[in-house]
Amino acid sequence: MGPEVFDRRAVRLHRERSARTLGSVVDVLRDAAERLLDRLDDTTRDFRQALDVGGRGVVAPMLRARGIDVVSCDLSPALAALNGGPAVAADEEFLPFASASFDLIVASLSLHWVNDLPGALIQLRLTLRPGGLLLASLPALGTLAELRQALTEAEVALTGGASPRVSPFADLRDCAALLQRAGFVLPVADVQELRLLYAESLTLLRDLRSAGETSALCERDRRTPSRALFPAALAAMPEVEGRTSATLRLAVLTAWAP
Repeated sequence: MGPEVFDRRAVRLHRERSARTLGSVVDVLRDAAERLLDRLDDTTRDFRQALDVGGRGVVAPMLRARGIDVVSCDLSPALAALNGGPAVAADEEFLPFASASFDLIVASLSLHWVNDLPGALIQLRLTLRPGGLLLASLPALGTLAELRQALTEAEVALTGGASPRVSPFADLRDCAALLQRAGFVLPVADVQELRLLYAESLTLLRDLRSAGETSALCERDRRTPSRALFPAALAAMPEVEGRTSATLRLAVLTAWAP
C-alpha cells in the first residue's frame, strides 16, 4: 500500500453528514446507477445474491427490483441504513465478508476515496464466487475539470499560490490494468460523460457537499479560504445557454472473477 492520499476519517464524516441531504442529488446518483446496472442486460447470467458497496440508498432498490437479494455496506453507518435491507457499516479497504459470498458486486461511485484501490479490488474479487461479476463506476480523469481550473486560477490570482481542492481521479487507461492486476478476467473499462448544468453556480458546491463529495485530501488546506475565492472561481466557470456547466466523466468497469 502506498502513501495515504485521502483522510478516511474525513471521508466517513462527509458521508455521514450527507445522509441528511442526499435528496438534492439523488437524480444524479440514480442516473449513474442506472447506467451501470444497464450492463446486467448484456449478460444471460442469473444473479441471486449481490453486494452493494456504497450505493447510498439508490442501488439496492434497483437490484431488488430485478429479483436479486442484496446486502449493502458503506463506510458511513447512516448511509448504510438508507438501503432498506440487510446492511453493515464497513470500510471498503477492509471488507468483512467471507470469500465467495456473492455472485454480483456493484460499486456505484463509491471507490474513488479509497487509498489502496488495487487492494480493495482484490478484496472484492475474493468476495465474489467463481464466475461472479463486478460492476463499478468511479469519476475518471476530467471530472470537474472546469471547477479545478477555475479554483486554481482564482487562488493564484488572490494569493499567489494554490492548494489542492479537487480530488485526483483515475485515468481510464489504467482502470482495466488495475482490474487485471487484482485477478479479474475479461476486464472492460469505458467512459460515459454526464454534463451538469446549474442555473446558479453556487448550487454546484452545495450539491458536492450534499453528496458527501467535499475534499478529503490529506494535504488539503484546512484554513478558512478567502471569502473572495469561491465567488471568483464560480464566476469563471464555463456556461452553456446561460447555465454553469460541470462535467462528470464516469469510468464504467466490468470484470469477472475467474
